[in-house]
Amino acid sequence: MKFTIYPAIDMRGGKCVRLLQGDYDKETVYGDSPFEMAKTFADEGAEWIHMVDLDGARDGRRVNDKFVIQAAQELGVNIQIGGGIRSEEDINHYLDNGVNRVIIGSIAVSNPEFAEEMVRKYGAEIAIGLDAKNGFVATHGWLNTSEVSAVELGKRFADAGAETFIFTDIATDGTLAGPNVEATRQLALETGKSVIASGGVSSLDDLAALRKLSGDGVSGAIVGKAIYEGRFSVKSALEAGDV
Repeated sequence: MKFTIYPAIDMRGGKCVRLLQGDYDKETVYGDSPFEMAKTFADEGAEWIHMVDLDGARDGRRVNDKFVIQAAQELGVNIQIGGGIRSEEDINHYLDNGVNRVIIGSIAVSNPEFAEEMVRKYGAEIAIGLDAKNGFVATHGWLNTSEVSAVELGKRFADAGAETFIFTDIATDGTLAGPNVEATRQLALETGKSVIASGGVSSLDDLAALRKLSGDGVSGAIVGKAIYEGRFSVKSALEAGDV
């Protein structure tokens, strides 16, 4: 299985930001233009870019969608978007405007029947975002923790036909403490589907550890803070995979 690097752009108030463990009060601004950041990543060779509408995740509606659509239409790279997607209209808004993959997160917990219907209808264009706190799925910009385990929900959506999951361990997100490799691997093995790791990647060694699990179904890694803090570049991360 091909292992893909997804540089991340988290958007809040029209800027590129990172939150520490999903805490809206612990924000660092890294750029004034999500589109320009996406262009930088594309110029470095990224094939996919992961974008998150943090305002949308919290408010339950699309807020920063214009930057996502601009990147999808002008940069010639694959874009996946999460945050604030609550309806089929939201999904079509992105897919009809050139976005390649839409991530369903909170609504997979609050309305799993609807989410399953969307998976069956749109197939590989839908990814299920499983953001876990101590193994249980958190929703609405990580402000709420459900009583559903990530593995349990993953299995349900795998049965419905989901092909791609994005797994975030909230405890590691934005900390540069290393990803939760074992939990990511477990989800891939339990669902039998493609799992993209998110949260905690701090070094090329972290990426190498995840890449070794591609045979188990770990198909990629989302990288944010490590790139913004200069730990490594998108270009070096891509080149490390070619060695």
